[in-house]
Amino acid sequence: MSDSQRSSDILDSTALHGVMADHPHWEVRDSALVRSVTVPSFADGIALVAAVAAVADEVDHHPDIDIRWTTITFRLSSHSAGGITDRDADMCGRIDAIVDERVPQPL
Repeated sequence: MSDSQRSSDILDSTALHGVMADHPHWEVRDSALVRSVTVPSFADGIALVAAVAAVADEVDHHPDIDIRWTTITFRLSSHSAGGITDRDADMCGRIDAIVDERVPQPL
């Protein structure tokens, strides 16, 4: 099996539990990884989306993004594979890093 095939395999429950342990702000919903982030302003939300979009273009893996005023929701699923794959797990880590860098965390 090639690396590209492995990266498109749907994660089994053990692997998915590992992803959830590594990324506690995410949840599994309808065969996708989902995270909502609250930002201080609408403009901050758009800036966050722009930063995620730039990384998504770099790695050629694009989340579904829902913008509701100051709440941004990211949804990751590999549609071609029919579920959550390593590519989604990798992208949720990249999104976490961007959120950690750009969004103030409550004390």
